[in-house]
Amino acid sequence: MIKTIITGLLIPFIGTSLGAACVFFLKKDLKDSVQRALTGFAAGVMVAASIWSLIVPAIEQSSDKGRFAFLPAFIGFWAGILFLLLLDHIIPHLHVAINQTEGPRSKLTRTAMLVLAVTLHNIPEGMAVGVVYAGLMSGSANITTGAALALAIGIAIQNFPEGAIISMPLYSEGKSKPKSFVLGVLSGAVEPVFGGLTVLIAGLVVPAMPYLLAFAAGAMLYVVVEELIPEMSQGKHSNVGVISFAIGFSLMMALDVALG
Repeated sequence: MIKTIITGLLIPFIGTSLGAACVFFLKKDLKDSVQRALTGFAAGVMVAASIWSLIVPAIEQSSDKGRFAFLPAFIGFWAGILFLLLLDHIIPHLHVAINQTEGPRSKLTRTAMLVLAVTLHNIPEGMAVGVVYAGLMSGSANITTGAALALAIGIAIQNFPEGAIISMPLYSEGKSKPKSFVLGVLSGAVEPVFGGLTVLIAGLVVPAMPYLLAFAAGAMLYVVVEELIPEMSQGKHSNVGVISFAIGFSLMMALDVALG
C-alpha cells in the first residue's frame, strides 16, 4: 500500500517534469493560441476531477446524514476557496499569459514570481491526490485503487502542459535550457510534498475525509475560475480554449469512470 501511495503522489510530478523537458525539444516559445489551448485543457481536467473524484465522493461518504449529506462537502468546499484566496493575497506571483502580477508588492524577480504562480496552482492538485490516496489507505472512504489512479493520471496529463508553459517562457527570456527545465520541475515539486502531508493529516482524522475531499475541490476550482479561465479566454479566437477545456473535461470524466 505504501508503494502504491508513493507512486500515486509522484505521477503528477512526473507529468510536470516531462512538460518542462519540452524546452529541450522546442526551439521557440509557445504561441499564444497554443498556451490558451493548453490552459483550457488543464482547466477542463481540474473541473472534472473536482466533481467526479472529490465532490461526489465527499457527498456519498456523508450519505448517513440524509438530506444534510451535502453539508460536509459544502463546508469543505468553502474552506478550500478561502484557503486559496488567502494564498493568492499573501504570495506574490506572475501570470505570464496576461503579464500581470498579483499578491503583495515584492522585490522578487520575474522568474521567481512566475515559478510561484505555477506552484500556487500545484498546491491544491497535490492535496487532491493526497486526500484521495488517504481515503484509499483508510479503506473506509469507498475509494478504489482505480479511482485514485485515475485522478493521479488526470492531474499528470494536465501538468504536462503546465510544465511546458513555465519552462518555455523562461527560456525565451534568456534562461538556459537546463535552468529553465530545473525551474519547471521545481514548480511541480510542491505536489508530492503537499500530497504527502495531506495523506498524513487525513490518515489521522479519517472522519474528516469528506471535508478534505471537498476542500481540495474548492481549492482547485478557485484556481480554475480565478486564473485559468481568464488566461484561456485572452485575445481573439478564445474558442480554442473552450474546445480544449471540453477535451480535458471529457478525458478526465472518462478516466474516472473507466478506472474507478
